[in-house]
Amino acid sequence: MRITRIELLHADGGWRTISYLKLSTDEGLTGWSEFNETVWNPGLTPVLQAVSVAAVGRDPRAFASIAAVLHATLKLAPGGVGCQAVAAVENACIDVAAKAAGVPAWRLLGGPVRERIPVYWSHAGLFRATIPDAFERDAGSPPVRGLDDYKALGEEIRAKGFKALKTNPVIFGPKGGTMANTGIRATPDLDLAGAGRGYPLNSVITQLEALRDGAGPDMEIMLDLNFSLRGEGMRRVAGALDHLGLAWMEIDTDVPAALADVRGGLVTPVASLESLHGLVQYRPWLEARACDMVLIDPMWNGVYSSLRIAALADAFGFNVAVHNCYGRLGDRQAAAFAALAPNLRIMEMEPDDVRWHGDLVDASLVLEDSSLILDERPGWGCEVNEEAVRAHLPRSDPARPWLV
Repeated sequence: MRITRIELLHADGGWRTISYLKLSTDEGLTGWSEFNETVWNPGLTPVLQAVSVAAVGRDPRAFASIAAVLHATLKLAPGGVGCQAVAAVENACIDVAAKAAGVPAWRLLGGPVRERIPVYWSHAGLFRATIPDAFERDAGSPPVRGLDDYKALGEEIRAKGFKALKTNPVIFGPKGGTMANTGIRATPDLDLAGAGRGYPLNSVITQLEALRDGAGPDMEIMLDLNFSLRGEGMRRVAGALDHLGLAWMEIDTDVPAALADVRGGLVTPVASLESLHGLVQYRPWLEARACDMVLIDPMWNGVYSSLRIAALADAFGFNVAVHNCYGRLGDRQAAAFAALAPNLRIMEMEPDDVRWHGDLVDASLVLEDSSLILDERPGWGCEVNEEAVRAHLPRSDPARPWLV
């Protein structure tokens, strides 16, 4: 079997673009993977087009070898965008290999360790608050315009059977809700955590308290601070939130020792490392014991490669959680990884989505009691509906730069 062609398809996801890689073979089998290009990884599509050329003509069942070859082509220019491009090809090859064997991808890779994948609701309230009209139109979700709406959202998440949720800091002003600075855009104020300037600490606390009030005392709540703080700010903000009993705080930084210092003085567990790629990048953070929960993205690293990272984390005594804020094919790729990692804690997913998203693939995973249930469909377990993708081509909207 040989790869004959690799194509890229893009669909409108409302608040994001949903992208797929289609891998064709000379034996008629087609492999699919989902990838994701946004404002924080611009240029992924052309890099993927360039990198995938080296995979054509190779046997897709040798996905580990293909990934190694593609990574070698990027040796002099390593980085996250290149790694994500290789991952998209690797994941499509795994889909073909599993289909050729007539088994689900998680069986091909040696699983499962578990058939029920614990999941949490991601970005709770973020897009309902920051783009309420568009989100209500495209996803049919009620807007979030204040604390009462956060309480109602907590009640909704609990009613839909979820036992864990994650939120992001949102500031409400005259023009509505805006996301607090994530640190992904340039700013001189990452180390300012005082009231009245810098980080909106009081606003974050009341937001979390409203979600807790609605979701109830048994709901696990996580807070994602992204790259918004430096060492002094991380310590002050994170310490001020310890009393809330969060399941974890996500904090990202470029300095392992800085995060390790903060972690040592907190009661709340620290989750991090979602932005890392490959074994080499993860190792110094594990050696520094910089966090409590290791986050891994199977779409950005490749499912097979992610399992190697999870094994490394396991050797250092860490549990892992799945970074997965994508679409329904992405859910299946992430679930295959989650089914196999023995040190899994929980998996992220996006329940809030555009009305037509389910039409883009021909099968969705079953959600039951805050867990995704594996099924026996070969490969990732679904096929992309190309007709539906063509019916929902991406929109260009200058007001929403994350739509690419």
